[in-house]
Amino acid sequence: MIPSGTNLAMARRLAAERLAAAGIEAAASEARILLRLATGLDPALPGAAAGTCLDPAQRDRIEALIARRLTREPVARIIGTGAFHGLDLALNAACLIPRDDTEALVAAALDLLPADAQARILDLGVGPGTVLLAILSERPEASGLGIDLSAQALAAARDNARALALADRAAFAEGRWTEGLDGPFDLIVSNPPYIPSADCDGLEPEVALHDPRLALDGGADGLDAYRAIFADAGRVLVPGGHVAVEIGIGQAPDVAGIARACRFRLTRLISDLSGIPRALVFAAG
Repeated sequence: MIPSGTNLAMARRLAAERLAAAGIEAAASEARILLRLATGLDPALPGAAAGTCLDPAQRDRIEALIARRLTREPVARIIGTGAFHGLDLALNAACLIPRDDTEALVAAALDLLPADAQARILDLGVGPGTVLLAILSERPEASGLGIDLSAQALAAARDNARALALADRAAFAEGRWTEGLDGPFDLIVSNPPYIPSADCDGLEPEVALHDPRLALDGGADGLDAYRAIFADAGRVLVPGGHVAVEIGIGQAPDVAGIARACRFRLTRLISDLSGIPRALVFAAG
């Protein structure tokens, strides 16, 4: 326990030691975030902030936050927001936390859309709006529709669109992939669930225990979503339209095969920051 009266600098050190002992890699930076959340002050700043001592209420708040992190609840869930593509996105329990890997998918989409493109975009499995809102923030003439099975995730997406002043160009609806949609859309994007069902429980605790299974579980081989998307994508795309999808490690050949069987042609592969193939772009026809 961190004693009342401990200054912020020492409290951060004690919190970091406990997080590190639990195997949390970014213990020092996460301790700083949790202290700032509990007190409103930054323990890394010199002077008054570092010299300020915790009162009992602040101590109780930081202890509660540390306890949550020790259960491997991610910091983004604790603070209720996730950063992606320069945007702060509100999250709830039904939302997948945005990951840097998904920047490859956004980059692929932006490369397909000129700066002045008046394109209509369909985001399948939109979650809190991560991909769609990132694209719309960069393409002011584009508009989009986000589809998700989770009404709770869609509520977060709508809140994020309003907060980012994108609500006039972003619509959201509950549904399963392209079922019931008419189109036409110029571009379909998706970061679908792609983890094989048997692997979900073995993921790191932050993911297995706290990310929504609906956003993770891709069926027995992890490819169910791609089969559903490509089977009907051509119906709702404009002639010559594109589909861009995020994929898991090693899935590029299988996803390309699924798309090819549905008359889609692979045009580009984009790797993430670790050099792992992460996004595939397909052209219709």
